[in-house]
Formats: sequence, C-alpha cells, structure tokens
Amino acid sequence: MLKTLYKIFKTGIVTEPLPQNKTTAFERLGDNCRKIIDARFAGSLAIRQIDAGSCNGCELEIHALNNPFYDIERFGVHFVASPRHADLLLVTGPVSRHMESALITTYNATPDPKLVLAVGDCGACGGEFGCSYACAGAIANVIPVDGIITGCPPTPINLLQGILELLEQKN
Repeated sequence: MLKTLYKIFKTGIVTEPLPQNKTTAFERLGDNCRKIIDARFAGSLAIRQIDAGSCNGCELEIHALNNPFYDIERFGVHFVASPRHADLLLVTGPVSRHMESALITTYNATPDPKLVLAVGDCGACGGEFGCSYACAGAIANVIPVDGIITGCPPTPINLLQGILELLEQKN
C-alpha cells in the first residue's frame, strides 16, 4: 500500500490542463450546436451510440465527449440507453455479420425522423476489415447513413464537428 502511495506522489498529476479561455474551437462548435438543438430538438438531442464491431478506439473518443473536460451535455447533447428515445444513431466500426441484424433492429426501433452518423474509417468504408465472410463492411452497406465522421479514431472535436455538420445539413 505504501509503495502505491509513494508512486502516486512521485508521479503527480498527468492530466491535460483545462483551457483558461472559453473561446476554444470546441466551445465555438458547441455553441453552434446548442443553437440548432434549441431550435430543432427543443433543447435536447438524444444520441444512441452503437458498436457494430469496432476495436473500441472510436468508443473511447465518444466517451471522452461526456467527461468533465469536454462535457458535451452542457450543449444539450445527451446519450440515451434505448434507441426508442434517440434522435441520432452514432454507429462505430465495420458491421460484423453477428451485429448486422442487431443494427437493423436498432435502426428500425429508432423513431422517425432519425439521423445516422457513421463514425471512424471503419464505419465509413469498412477500414482495414473491408467486406468479407465475417464483415459486412461500411455501415452504409446495412442501414442508410446521413453523415460520416472520418478518422482512426476521430477526436472529440472531430465528433462534435461531424454532429454539427449533420445538424446544419438536415436543418
């Protein structure tokens, strides 16, 4: 126990410092999102995140959106557990054959009008997995996609930018 405490004190704080000014790119993107969300979704955009067979790199970046550093909820974006409550499906990974029917079921359970964003290079084109006996490839091969966020994995700023572009496009 003492060894662990000593290591903690010796290492110190290793997190990123919070920005001192509120005019960061993320803040500007979030404020623009907030305006569209207030007008179109009565102040709250509900997102259901779906992992269709990814390596979890994109999921880590999506989870970072909810941490205290980025705190996407202050802009009116909330993640929900059920597709029945979702306005937007955020789908990651190449669609594995085992997840194909689950993705279709989730898509059908989401109420209209629904938006779908394919996240990451794997979601956009199948990535290095492509299309094979075990993989259906891109998300667009299984369900209709409204927008794509590229990157391997995309950063939280890229994710918010992709959400904003989709909302502006469909506004």
